[in-house]
Amino acid sequence: MIYPENILLLAPLSGFTDLPYREAAYRGGCRYAFTEMVDAASLAYASGNGIKLLCCNEFEHDNFIATQLVGSDIELIKRACDKLNEFDFSLLDFNLGCPVPKVVKKGAGAALGRNVEHALKCFETITRYSRFPLTAKMRILHQHDPEPTLELCRGLVELGAQALTVHGRTMEHFYTGEVNFSIIRQIRETFPQIPVIANGGVYSVEDCRIMRRETGCTRVMLAQGAMGNPWLFREIEGGQPPTLEEWKDMVSTHISAMVRLYGEESAMRRARKIVHDYLRGRGFPAALRNEASALSRESELDILLAHAFPAAEVTTRRIVISESGSTSSLPSRSN
Repeated sequence: MIYPENILLLAPLSGFTDLPYREAAYRGGCRYAFTEMVDAASLAYASGNGIKLLCCNEFEHDNFIATQLVGSDIELIKRACDKLNEFDFSLLDFNLGCPVPKVVKKGAGAALGRNVEHALKCFETITRYSRFPLTAKMRILHQHDPEPTLELCRGLVELGAQALTVHGRTMEHFYTGEVNFSIIRQIRETFPQIPVIANGGVYSVEDCRIMRRETGCTRVMLAQGAMGNPWLFREIEGGQPPTLEEWKDMVSTHISAMVRLYGEESAMRRARKIVHDYLRGRGFPAALRNEASALSRESELDILLAHAFPAAEVTTRRIVISESGSTSSLPSRSN
């Protein structure tokens, strides 16, 4: 079976799960991760940015690293598969769940998931031209009726999908609102021959416990819940949250890796949102968030971290880990 029982996976997140992000997740306890979602057109036309998204390290090649393709043009998908075949991945996942407008307006992601006939034609093309084991990630297609989603799943399984990841919200709900555990459970029960991975709304140990209980899925994918909190992987498996010093070291190491990969100017622009995620929900003063928004040099991050002391009224645990599980204040992310 392509995934063992009881594993946690890091979702492919556009603009986030580059190599430095994944390395932070590994230090936090992650073992199964994806590169950023990569667009078929950028690969077909050999875009430098598209290729950089596929950068991996030795640890990943020796253990597990997957990538995810998004697109709806069959010819571009074919050419993208040819390009991906030059790389070494554990598997290739096809995105049928991204709700971001720039993806949806091209008929890809979650929009393609709703066009079941064409989605299956695209997936069939991948089965013909890719050399990797194939999986798919989707959203539920109706908030209450499981049949449309089951129809899509059935077609994917018949074409050879070796696992399905299901986000329990519709395209319209993006990343907020209730997760429909029932439809995920019905998918798992309908297709017991393959792993079904539950996804959506897991921000804490308790969220993961509820997800597993309500869906019957032992395999869970973490996405926004791991943003700025790579330690969530180890906590779910019974480990401890980070100390303040460990938190500082993780932020510094993560951003330093970005500087090495992208160069300081580009890295520090990207780092602003990453540092904001590390700061969120940990009781730090608003002044630190202001500093994060203005980062332009790595030396400025050192100053920010030197200022990162706990507020007197906040306990250590609340500083280093948010247990709120709230999604209302979080910005939308790709995938």
